[in-house]
Amino acid sequence: MSETVDCIAKSGVVDHLDDRNIYIRILSVSACSACHAKGACTSVESTEKLITVDREHAPEVSPGQTVNVRMDAGNGNLAVVFGYLLPFLILIVTLVILSVFLPEGWAGLFAIIILIPYYSGLYLFRDSLKKRFRFTIE
Repeated sequence: MSETVDCIAKSGVVDHLDDRNIYIRILSVSACSACHAKGACTSVESTEKLITVDREHAPEVSPGQTVNVRMDAGNGNLAVVFGYLLPFLILIVTLVILSVFLPEGWAGLFAIIILIPYYSGLYLFRDSLKKRFRFTIE
């Protein structure tokens, strides 16, 4: 019987390898790209992304091989919180508080500027975040 684990899985192609990592190219397609009206719509988006997987615990693969890349759903949800939800809440709370004391334009400007330390912190802790948000090959 197979074990079911909540995870986010994508299919990709091994791009290249080095001593420590496997680089997998995945095609990220927006939800509307499957729409029947995509020819008339300008919001169709399809981009390639390069995902890095630690080679230490990965199976043997070769360039050009199709593999499934996965991440635990809990980690994916946490990444959404760090990348979108927290900055949005910081922005809105700062805007509401500062709009009481400052004109709207200045409050909006400072609300955007307050995100600089947040994203700088994410950048400074990127190595520890990479350890937390790991992709694996199935």
